[in-house]
Amino acid sequence: MKEITKKDIEEYRKSYEKDPLARSLSNVLAKNNLKDFVFCQKGMGQAHFHFSVDVKTLPVTNQKQSGRCWIFSALNVLREEVAKKCKLDKFELSQNYVAFWDKYEKINYFLETMIELMTQEDGLEKNERLITYLLDTGIQDGGQWDMFVNVVTKYGVVPKTAMEETFQSSHTPAMNRTINSRLRRYAARVAKYVRESADGKYKTKKRDEKIGALAESMRKEMYTFLCECFGEPATEFDFEYVDKDKKYHVERKLTPKTFYKKYVGVNLAKDYVSIVNSPTADKPFYKNITIDYLGNVVGGNRVQYLNLPMDEMKDLIVRQLKNGSVVWFGSDVSLKGDREAGIWSEACFDYEGTLGMKFEMSKEDRLNFRESAMNHAMVITGVNLNEKEVPTRWKIQNSWGEDRGEKGFYLMDAEWFDNFVFQAVVKKELLTKEQLNYLEDEPNHYMPWDPMGTLAD
Repeated sequence: MKEITKKDIEEYRKSYEKDPLARSLSNVLAKNNLKDFVFCQKGMGQAHFHFSVDVKTLPVTNQKQSGRCWIFSALNVLREEVAKKCKLDKFELSQNYVAFWDKYEKINYFLETMIELMTQEDGLEKNERLITYLLDTGIQDGGQWDMFVNVVTKYGVVPKTAMEETFQSSHTPAMNRTINSRLRRYAARVAKYVRESADGKYKTKKRDEKIGALAESMRKEMYTFLCECFGEPATEFDFEYVDKDKKYHVERKLTPKTFYKKYVGVNLAKDYVSIVNSPTADKPFYKNITIDYLGNVVGGNRVQYLNLPMDEMKDLIVRQLKNGSVVWFGSDVSLKGDREAGIWSEACFDYEGTLGMKFEMSKEDRLNFRESAMNHAMVITGVNLNEKEVPTRWKIQNSWGEDRGEKGFYLMDAEWFDNFVFQAVVKKELLTKEQLNYLEDEPNHYMPWDPMGTLAD
């Protein structure tokens, strides 16, 4: 390993001082945001909010200071079904209700996973990296499509009026830190019991009961804490609304499941398929992918994707939009975007030309070397197609409020979409016969720190 010497530093200093562009950049960057400075106005030439396919939707929502984008975007897909049935031009399903049950199920998933990993023979040593990773990650707001399906299938949904937001549901960092502190203490106590056993593995009924009692105590405690933070989840409610014709409606004593069946009526587990574009050598196209130890509901569906080439992914998305249905999708929004203007574009940000540095990487390398991964879920509501039916830009419904972009709607250009979109959820009926056949194959398993194991928040 080479040590940096005084001679090296003196050489670098002289090189910098002889570079007029570097000195100019120092002056500019001292009082300007780097992202603003590399903005390329020429790229705005194609950043028009006009689309040849544009699905009319309800207004955008706002997840505020929480990592619930995947819940907001998934519920934004489902609420369109309610809006059609009830003739509504403004409506939201309760994000708080789904977040409550997701959080509670994640807590139980963590409790049971710690027991499973630690009480195996030599479990603390054999599973050390996995346990450490899960402890570092803790319970997050973020999630995946299959995790949403698990919660909705088990608990249903309710209108926002049946379980409104609270400060904690919209501002989650302090609450999450509290939960994770308690869960790590729980994990430490389980580990202590394991180490106290003669051979590192629980064999006696007494010790099994002790660990079971500890987990049950945590389940009760965490339920109470979540009620304190989110409010008690709705079990029965009245659904009241006024339709576009100004006509009042009410239906009494609905449950979350009866409401879902009557007003949403979509079989998420059977009717939709999660597809990804992960062009890495360890993930062949046309193979199913599942991520071990990534989930929320014990006994629920596992997180699973079908890996497809980008052209096939885009074809399925466009077909769904042409059929009048919006698309839930996941991407990396941390790179080459202007959140205020509502634009994600390769052409609008010139880091290389401005800074004189090379940043070009393949999508495969960005995944393999942790430069990029899915971190945000939104809804595709439109696309602009050229004369050859090739997408040139996409219209996106975000969940960051109406004060950004075009009343909360964003734009992604074609090149950015290819590079930074990783996942989409499409109707199963749109898949080709060959694609449907691939779904029957047993998935390849990957560890939770795999790039495809990231959660949208």
